[in-house]
Amino acid sequence: MAEAERRREVDEAFMREAIEEARLAAQEGEVPIGAVVVCDGRVVARGRNRRELDHDPSAHAEFSALVKASQALGRWRLTGCTAYVTLEPCLMCAGLMVNSRIDRCVFGAPDPKGGALGTLYDVSHDGRLNHEFEVVGGVLQDECAQLLRDFFRARRAEQRAARGVASDE
Repeated sequence: MAEAERRREVDEAFMREAIEEARLAAQEGEVPIGAVVVCDGRVVARGRNRRELDHDPSAHAEFSALVKASQALGRWRLTGCTAYVTLEPCLMCAGLMVNSRIDRCVFGAPDPKGGALGTLYDVSHDGRLNHEFEVVGGVLQDECAQLLRDFFRARRAEQRAARGVASDE
């Protein structure tokens, strides 16, 4: 098996772990974004969106997973680690990836409204910063994007029902 194909299979397997975290977030009423941090071939931390539950603007899936990974590994430098996240990270989370010295970030769906790893900005390869890292986008993109579409479609339907407006779907 070619190295690129094997790496893609590994990335997809860990992205499925992040997708499971996203599903748990949706069950909790949160926007379904999930993340895992992998070091030496094993998941060392998991995270999912908890902004509403925790009343915390920084409670993004990957931010939480990176903090937990640092605690689990006993170090703030996450060299040797890969973050897998279902949605392209925002500026805050991409900045944390720079500051934590992560080696790679693999994301599912691009974020046209806030993506900071290539869509709106590219914090991962900004030579003015003190660290650069590899980015792989589009891993299980359709599945990751569908989770978000389904969540927001259901949210809009709930809002219409609360207002007594008939669904047009």
